[in-house]
Amino acid sequence: MDSQRSKFKWTTIVLLSLLLLACLVSLNLGVVSISPNEVFQTFIGSGSAKLELILFQIRLPAIVLAILIGAGMAISGTILQSITRNELADPGILGINAGSGLAVVIYITVFQTATGGLTALHAYMLPLFAFLGAILTGGLIMVLSWKRGIHSIRLILVGIGVNAGLGGLLIALQLRLDPIDFVKALVWLSGDLWATQWQYIWALLPWFLILIPYILYKAHILNVMNLGSPVATALGISANRERIILLLLAVALAGLGVAGGGGIAFLGLISPHIARRLVGPRHQLLVPTAALVGSLILVLADTIGKNLLSPTEIPAGLVVAIVSVPYFLYLLMRTK
Repeated sequence: MDSQRSKFKWTTIVLLSLLLLACLVSLNLGVVSISPNEVFQTFIGSGSAKLELILFQIRLPAIVLAILIGAGMAISGTILQSITRNELADPGILGINAGSGLAVVIYITVFQTATGGLTALHAYMLPLFAFLGAILTGGLIMVLSWKRGIHSIRLILVGIGVNAGLGGLLIALQLRLDPIDFVKALVWLSGDLWATQWQYIWALLPWFLILIPYILYKAHILNVMNLGSPVATALGISANRERIILLLLAVALAGLGVAGGGGIAFLGLISPHIARRLVGPRHQLLVPTAALVGSLILVLADTIGKNLLSPTEIPAGLVVAIVSVPYFLYLLMRTK
């Protein structure tokens, strides 16, 4: 046990160091290149107004948003893989991302028809609709999965079916949009970290600060649920009730992630796997490690997307997907 905690401590130090380094690189790189010394001078109040604008109003909010969404998606995937006992469980695969995207496209379709375009007020409503879409999709999956309780295999199969159905509706609705709104929806669904303004971050941050500590509190339940319903019942835990609570927590985190960063696929799939290899399966250690891994991956993906083909930006979700697909195929081939 002591060796495991020592390994967790050093893993956390290394991941935090890498995350800090990735954040510094992200602050330096961009259409306007800023040296590390200029970044330091700006942070202590000696920078120009232009550098303060770039760092404090453009790049720093994007980094904070990537950290929050990366952690949320990674923890959501960790919960789903534990309660389903399936290595391939992920918010995107189960249809939660598609539900959020469908809600966003429905909103765009209705209000661009009613008002002739999307106004500034609508930009505040889009995250709310994305979150509600995720919650409703999670509820639909639970209802369709229920048969004297929620069972892991049924949950996965229903989620895949719901994902396919919502994906079809999503495509049909996108075809009805005008070209400008179609591009907006397409960028959103590709995983663009669009909410890179402080007002959006302050709106999302309290929910992360409430949900993530509560999930850490539930880590011992996740450990038991990972052993299967019979073991959980034998230990006096209501498996169905806890599975519903944990599923709602996973859906809420995924909904918040989609609300601020669009449909980022595979992040919730690969982060728990990497974390599990680093610190093992105990969720007291796995959950925070997965959060750090997810944040690191998304910060790096956002930095690469903004600078690889600069000044053209590639959505961070596409970069994550490109990197993750080979690992997903590897997991698919080794899963029995």
